[in-house]
Amino acid sequence: MHARQDRRLVRTGDHWLHLPNPYGVPVAICAGDDVPLEHAAVDEALALLETARTLERLAEATPGYDGPDPRVARVALTPDFHKGAGIPIGTVLETEHALLPQAVGNDVNCGMRLEVTSLRADRVRPRLDALERRLRHLFFEGGRRIALTPVQREALLRDGLPGLLLAGGTPWQGVRPEDADDALDRMHAPGFPVGTAEAFADWIGSAGGASHDSVIGGIGGGNHFAELQYVSQVHDAAAAHAWGLAPGTVVTMVHSGSLSLGHQANTTALDALRAGWPSGLPRPGNGILPFLLDERSARARRRYLDAFGNAANFAAGNRFFLSLTMRAGLAAECGGADARLLYDAPHNLFWQDGERVVHRKGATPAGGHEAMAGGPYAMWGEPVIVPGSMGAASFVLRGHGDPRTLASACHGAGRRVPRGASARGNDAELDAFLREFRVVTPLDHRDPMVARRSDVMAAWRRDLKQEAPWAYKDIGPVVSSLRGGGVATPVAELRPLLTVKG
Repeated sequence: MHARQDRRLVRTGDHWLHLPNPYGVPVAICAGDDVPLEHAAVDEALALLETARTLERLAEATPGYDGPDPRVARVALTPDFHKGAGIPIGTVLETEHALLPQAVGNDVNCGMRLEVTSLRADRVRPRLDALERRLRHLFFEGGRRIALTPVQREALLRDGLPGLLLAGGTPWQGVRPEDADDALDRMHAPGFPVGTAEAFADWIGSAGGASHDSVIGGIGGGNHFAELQYVSQVHDAAAAHAWGLAPGTVVTMVHSGSLSLGHQANTTALDALRAGWPSGLPRPGNGILPFLLDERSARARRRYLDAFGNAANFAAGNRFFLSLTMRAGLAAECGGADARLLYDAPHNLFWQDGERVVHRKGATPAGGHEAMAGGPYAMWGEPVIVPGSMGAASFVLRGHGDPRTLASACHGAGRRVPRGASARGNDAELDAFLREFRVVTPLDHRDPMVARRSDVMAAWRRDLKQEAPWAYKDIGPVVSSLRGGGVATPVAELRPLLTVKG
């Protein structure tokens, strides 16, 4: 079935389109003709490209600026491309001599963590009732008690997960010696060394010794989750064998980010940009405020980059603790089982190489052999984790470093229906879905006492509908676009056993 194509898009191949624009910025879109691309997302992409003109005007209006001309060099849009809040989700943006904090957004280092266990699906299925109860307790009913000392908190914020694991101190259930090694060679962004964590001094401080809080180990809202899955099909036998993805193997997949810390980091940038905006220069119509990479903005950028690095480091640590919680639930209900990180990949980050900056917003790295040189994936390419909608299949692929997408791939299936509209979705469809699939939330909808509260149930159902399968694109055509476009090759398909939603 062919999706209706926006007339502003020009198809250049079976899996590629181009978006002409008045700024001459190359815009490549990886999407087959069966992947829906919403008109509102195209509108938003064109509005984003107005930043090319903003950069020209900002350079002209900035007192004493004598650097190279800042510009938007190129844009890539992934198959899950859909409307965001000012910048489309699934956008990869390359700039020169400029940095755009909003092209990363509030949820700094939102990303995926995939661990492979030694358990088999036929061993776990009979224990799903008990697992559901156990995970609800661990995540939402006081079972998640992650004690961190001030030294550990600061080590995490300043040096990332490697810093936390090397800081010593309080042990956490399920931690294994290989976790420290994996934090270095099985993570795309193991840590952003930052000289200070002053922006988050309140979180670091505690009443002496190890203390607990409600932040670390939280899933977050929206499309974030922790999911128990199994390998249902292998597509690349050699890579799947090397990565431990045999049919029937149970894996855990975590999707989460920096929670309130990322929001604070982005606010730091926007406050500085508004305060330093040249007088007499109108604010951009698209609302996107860039930093020029010049001396005048260096101090404000440093404050942002420090908070940005802290938030990114926190997000990687948070995913680690979410995975530990999944390990704890499996150990309690299914007996001892090993779990090993396959890969941790970020979605919302930027990478600066001199004056060149690559921003990703809702897109995942998909490097090829060269990018993985010296590590465990050197002969395969970078692992690419693409989750489907709740209850649908997810995929693990290997990247090819395609320059057309700036070595990027999509971070999921992508929304088909906006959250507001999906919240008004069909109740019968939701009931049918809940009969077939386990969703672990803070509220146990099967509890008779809860079921009597119509107001509570209505709010719970409304929230769940926003992430229901009908709100998202079909994962099949999305993955086919990645494969057909030469961006990434499927290694294995994963099917869910249960999903934990915040």
